[in-house]
Amino acid sequence: MSDLSRRDVLKLSAVAGAGALLAPTTAAGELLSGPAPGTVGGAEHDRRAGRPARLTGRVVRPGDPEYAKARAGWDGLFSSYPLAIVFARHRRDVVNALAWSRQHDVALRVRSGRHSLEGWSNVDGGLVIDVSAMKGARIDSASRTAKIGAGLTQGEVVAKLGARNLAVPTGAEATVGISGATLGGGFGFLTRSLGMSCDNLIGAEIVVPAGRHGARALEVNRHSHRDLLWALRGAGNGNFGIVTSLTYRVHPLSEATFVLAKWKGFGDLHRVFDTWQRSAPVADNRLTSVLEIGSDAIQLYAVLSSGSPEEAKRMLAPLLAIGAPDVSVQAGSWVDTFAGFNAGPRQFANWKFFSQFITKPFPAKAISTVGRFMKNAPSPPSNFFCSAFGGAVSRTPRGGSAFPHRDALFYAEPGAGWNGDATTPRAQAWVAEFGQALRPYVNGAYVNVPNLGMADWEKAYWGGNVKRLRRIKAKYDPHNVFQYEQSIPPAAC
Repeated sequence: MSDLSRRDVLKLSAVAGAGALLAPTTAAGELLSGPAPGTVGGAEHDRRAGRPARLTGRVVRPGDPEYAKARAGWDGLFSSYPLAIVFARHRRDVVNALAWSRQHDVALRVRSGRHSLEGWSNVDGGLVIDVSAMKGARIDSASRTAKIGAGLTQGEVVAKLGARNLAVPTGAEATVGISGATLGGGFGFLTRSLGMSCDNLIGAEIVVPAGRHGARALEVNRHSHRDLLWALRGAGNGNFGIVTSLTYRVHPLSEATFVLAKWKGFGDLHRVFDTWQRSAPVADNRLTSVLEIGSDAIQLYAVLSSGSPEEAKRMLAPLLAIGAPDVSVQAGSWVDTFAGFNAGPRQFANWKFFSQFITKPFPAKAISTVGRFMKNAPSPPSNFFCSAFGGAVSRTPRGGSAFPHRDALFYAEPGAGWNGDATTPRAQAWVAEFGQALRPYVNGAYVNVPNLGMADWEKAYWGGNVKRLRRIKAKYDPHNVFQYEQSIPPAAC
């Protein structure tokens, strides 16, 4: 308890003494094993019915041996001390936790993969509702749909679907939660072929506030709560409720070709960058590529889904003909290809990023700006990361989505990783100045990589969809229970 303030302990004791009972850990069970009391079907947990809420699931509190591990996030820059962390195993655990937080007027945050890049999935003195243990999966190969527990990571989803030669687009990092990635948009190496993760979301189960002090679970799909499904496709991270499962349209995919090319130094930067930004967004839709300008080299990563190495090299020939890059090509299953992106241990504790979308090719001046900042990078893993859009991304899914950046040529972000406190001021300043220097050439930002301090963040994330999102927020969370530094306010606020 050495890292917990006495004030937090006293507040926890006061809340518990007010009648909040911390229930013992429930038995482990699959998320999709069947209906649970107090969930879908109109039932709700409400204090008016004379049923004070109790925290169920695995509840971790200050003083518990596992508290330090339970409260930790992915990014070492952020550290919070919640009153309690509920690891939900069933829908009822989430319903109970939301009702409990409302009945005791305790702030709450929602967490899955712990990759919130500004630490917003944790909170001092509040309740963290963690769905990472909800890892059920029901895959229907015939209908090409999959109902996925909100606690699964991207790597786990790739593996489960890949065992049946199926896939849904995800990001490239295995440990990121599939729910967080999807609800903010979600893109990676299958994006130009299969669209955004949110584009493939066809249903969800979500726990929302009910009445003055209660909570209930809703089934969301094209036929029920269509407005909320639209909002969850790109603006669902902690804004409207707690998603406990997601239903996707999945796609046949067994093989992929992966290409890696590396140019040492920055001598070929202008030619490589300009060729990539003009060719990658209009390439064969099966080909999605990433260009990463590092502190001492340029690297191209490309995945051709359901294509041969010969096809991939032919599509990338204009790029690979520039200079003398080291090139490797590998064909295999999508599961093995994805696993290759995540080989090796994590080496850096602290990270900072700044997100941007680009709708017009960078002029030479902008490319020079990229080169100038990368030559003065604060640490070896610092980079300027660019992911090609176009292809399937430009097609809005049936029913629409809150994700507005359909016309982007590519997504980009300056980012830095480092260890220790000494580098922190320089790294944070470098990322902020880098992002500001590119402002004349970019449009919008990505909610999954939030830009702290941005004055027009709502418009940057969701464009012309902001007013509609605020109305939906007012409908499903009128009391603004789900709020954090950049959460969507209800229309009435």
